[in-house]
Amino acid sequence: MTSFYQLAFGGLGPWEIILILAVVLVLFGAKKLPELAKGMGQGIKEFKKATRDATGEMERAMEDPPDYTPPPTPKISEQASGDESKKDA
Repeated sequence: MTSFYQLAFGGLGPWEIILILAVVLVLFGAKKLPELAKGMGQGIKEFKKATRDATGEMERAMEDPPDYTPPPTPKISEQASGDESKKDA
């Protein structure tokens, strides 16, 4: 049976996760980690908002009837085509 942690971390074990966190701590330092996490949180928040807005716009577009009305078809009369043939001659 697949647990939540296997799905969330892609099958990584606890030692692999600890190793990754240690490498991140060494690379960025303890002072930069809160700033990095804050930036990631804001980015995720903006992404979710943009996704929600785009989904709402798509749903509204699907519900609204189209505003486009095609132009009327021009009627061609035989009298007008006869006048044009006299001009060409």
